[in-house]
Amino acid sequence: MAQKNVVVVGAGVAGLTTALLLSRKPGYNIVVAAKHMPGDYDIEYASPWAGANYMPVSIRGTDAAEWDRATWGPLEDLAQNHPDAGVHFQECEIYSRSKDLGTATATWFAELLSPNPWFKDVVPNFRVLPRKALPPGVDSGTVFTSVCINTAIYLPWLVSQCLKNGVIFKRAVFKHISHAASQGVHPSKKVDLVINCTGLMACKLGGVEDKSVVPARGQIVVVRNDAGKMIDISGTDDGEDEAGYMMTRAAGGGTILGGCYQKGNWDSQVDPNLAVRIMKRAVELNPALTGGKGIEHLDIVRHGVGLRPVREGGTRIEKEKIDGTWVVHNYGAGGAGYQSSYGCAEAAVKLVEEALQPRPRL
Repeated sequence: MAQKNVVVVGAGVAGLTTALLLSRKPGYNIVVAAKHMPGDYDIEYASPWAGANYMPVSIRGTDAAEWDRATWGPLEDLAQNHPDAGVHFQECEIYSRSKDLGTATATWFAELLSPNPWFKDVVPNFRVLPRKALPPGVDSGTVFTSVCINTAIYLPWLVSQCLKNGVIFKRAVFKHISHAASQGVHPSKKVDLVINCTGLMACKLGGVEDKSVVPARGQIVVVRNDAGKMIDISGTDDGEDEAGYMMTRAAGGGTILGGCYQKGNWDSQVDPNLAVRIMKRAVELNPALTGGKGIEHLDIVRHGVGLRPVREGGTRIEKEKIDGTWVVHNYGAGGAGYQSSYGCAEAAVKLVEEALQPRPRL
């Protein structure tokens, strides 16, 4: 079979995972072309800012749930067998307050908050927390073994695995998705297929301009204090678009305290008042962070803001011809970019193979 030339646009977790899985198959010459690469910190580039973890909010029976399900195995394997990837196991406690029922956060987390979620048979050690183990104000809770990902290690690790398989990386900015096939990015003159993993920028990229993609602003505080466990709660008393969660990243990556889910908000600057609320909520939720003391005993590394690429209707994984070239889309995972990454990439690779398979002779 003749080699097929493919350009992946975007080097976030979606683009890198898709490039990696495709590079494991014979017959593809792959270039990853992107404005932002691992090591960059930019408001357009969501992946470095993520927590990141495996905490499914996808609804039972949906494609999204299947993509999440398919991603647990690879992440578990990385945590067990590949310490250089920056992924480790961590106990995850999910707290539910009945007063949050019907709020934006509780609705978003509905499956996660369920005492009987679809993923209880996927993740290890799932169980309902006894009442005496719950913090004040929490009505119910579950616990399971999850993973937390140090994005500063994991994204470069994905690049390194792609490089081992011959993938080429290039900086490039495209005004139109078809330019990835025509602007000489690929060393071969002919590009057979483009994979669109442009995340939030899919709303502005010519040929795509998907207006159903909007930012959901997240703000975090990274601290040196060890949380000891991952925690997520159904809501806060500080407003519907604020959330309470924490996780300690692998390999010295610090503890992430969050957060918020502000849809339609493009603001890249840290809100200092929100930062204080995030820290107060975290210390109340998990007093072990500061040994029972106040937020002045948090050892702050930095503050961060990221924009989750949320698509109304969920992640887009589809193929279409644009200006005569096949394009496979894989974007719009919102806050589920890491925990659905392998499932989404597998689905995208399947579409690549469908688009490029030789047609049988009649």
